Parts: sequence; C-alpha cells; structure tokens
Amino acid sequence: MNYLKYTQYAYLLAGAFFVYDGVSKLNTNANQAYLSFFLAAMSVVMFLFRKKFAKKFEDRNNNQ
Repeated sequence: MNYLKYTQYAYLLAGAFFVYDGVSKLNTNANQAYLSFFLAAMSVVMFLFRKKFAKKFEDRNNNQ
C-alpha cells in the first residue's frame, strides 16, 4: 500500500484548518491572521508539490 497517495491530503486538511484559524483571528489580531493565511498557502503549495512528486514516482515505477 502506497501511503504517499494518501498523506498528501493531510496538507489540504492543514490548509483548511489554517484558513479557518486565520478567519477567526482576523478580527482580533491581524498579524496572527496573516501568519495563518501564509501557512495555509504553504500547505496548498506542499500538497501540489507532493502530488507532482508522487506522479513522477509512479510514472518511473511503471516505466521500469
């Protein structure tokens, strides 16, 4: 079982959590809200990177 296919979705869950956290902190402390939005963006970027990496890894195994 290839766990890399499923662990990449943890980054999307983390991104959704950070968006929620940023929205909830937006009215109280703007600096912390921006940090949460930054972490959400980084989580989405990591998801896309891991997805691309998993695709390359799968293609390499299929060609051998």
